[in-house]
Amino acid sequence: MGRYIHSLIFKGEGMNLDFKYCISDPRKIARTLSAFSNSEGGKLLIGVRDNGSLAGVRSDEEYYMIDAAARLYCNPEVAISTRNHTVNGKNILEVDVPRSMKIPVKAKDEDGRWKAYFRQHDQNFMADRVILQVWRRTGSSRGLLLRFDEKENLLLNQLRGGAKITLPAFRSLARINGKTAEKILSDFILCGIITYQASEKGIFYHLSEEFGAAE
Repeated sequence: MGRYIHSLIFKGEGMNLDFKYCISDPRKIARTLSAFSNSEGGKLLIGVRDNGSLAGVRSDEEYYMIDAAARLYCNPEVAISTRNHTVNGKNILEVDVPRSMKIPVKAKDEDGRWKAYFRQHDQNFMADRVILQVWRRTGSSRGLLLRFDEKENLLLNQLRGGAKITLPAFRSLARINGKTAEKILSDFILCGIITYQASEKGIFYHLSEEFGAAE
């Protein structure tokens, strides 16, 4: 059992794995549940520090907090599964988070507002209106008719050569309202023309590799 936990820790935090020293607020952990649920799913190890060292937890308390996060602070509820492990005399709680069949899964913040998150590398980012629209429209039986007018061509010309653009920057560049900008960007994502990357500075849109994006 210890070997299994150590093998997970050795991989380090990433797209599908997150370490938590403890859970002090179910609303904060709900963000990670939302991010995993809206992305590829993932696993939480509670009682493990960011550097991979074992801290251990009181499993009953931690289970109550993670259960509250999944049921009360996520909408729709997240169907987590948990397992307790004793490693070097310390209790580690393993939490499996499946990818949700109903996306987006939103987490309730400190102000009572519901926000959706996604996972990229080892971080959680809040989805903007473009990504929310992509999620809502993914799997729709309706065909997508993509028009190439002046605004669409302006976007493509801007992104050639590996350039990136934010939603506000595209609105300003094309001199269009937010709703129109969101529709164009989400159309291009759904068609596989562009993709997105998140950072502390925001969400940036760029050409996908098959359309000649530079790395």
